[in-house]
Amino acid sequence: MDDLFVKPLPASLLNRYKGWKATQFEENKVWYKRLADEGQKPRAMIISCCDSRVHATSIFGADMGEFFIHRNIANLVPPFKVDMEYHGTSAAVEYAIKNLKIPHLIVLGHSNCGGIKGGYEQSQRNNKNNILEKSFVSQWLKILEPAIKNLKEGTTKEIAISELEKKAILVSISNLLTFPFVKESVEDGSLSLHALWQNIATGSLEQYNSGTNFFEKVE
Repeated sequence: MDDLFVKPLPASLLNRYKGWKATQFEENKVWYKRLADEGQKPRAMIISCCDSRVHATSIFGADMGEFFIHRNIANLVPPFKVDMEYHGTSAAVEYAIKNLKIPHLIVLGHSNCGGIKGGYEQSQRNNKNNILEKSFVSQWLKILEPAIKNLKEGTTKEIAISELEKKAILVSISNLLTFPFVKESVEDGSLSLHALWQNIATGSLEQYNSGTNFFEKVE
């Protein structure tokens, strides 16, 4: 095979792996063997941001095998679309519901999200210059457009970005319901959707209350 420019891991990561293998794995190897033999049966799917500060499993004190995780920029879900293109997020959602039969699907957003900030700034540049940016990231962040258009006119940048972090979660929830198999599962009661936002500075968690139409702090 031609040179793929693949190199060994740096010593810092190898040492951390060896530490995990010697401690956490050894202490739980019966559980890991069971997961390998019996397959995964996650209790929920979490769609979260790629941001390295977001640790979706640790905030729930979860062990390996408990959550089916999908991460992308700004924890976004695109609308349902059938074509011959590549759809990583849509494929993950489909597999979680059709194959794993997960009972809960969580969209987890967070504070100080660079993806949300970038999406807002991109929309402002496009509006000002009437030029559409072309990149994988700019195309992906177009999913935010319904939320951006819903911002009140005159909203300051800081407040707009803060509001968008939560509005984007609800856009993703709305888009999930455009998937026929998601809508069907929600309507027959086999699947529930959850919208969460975490403040990474304080560790606090908020969940969306459809009755009040607000995100409310989990006490």
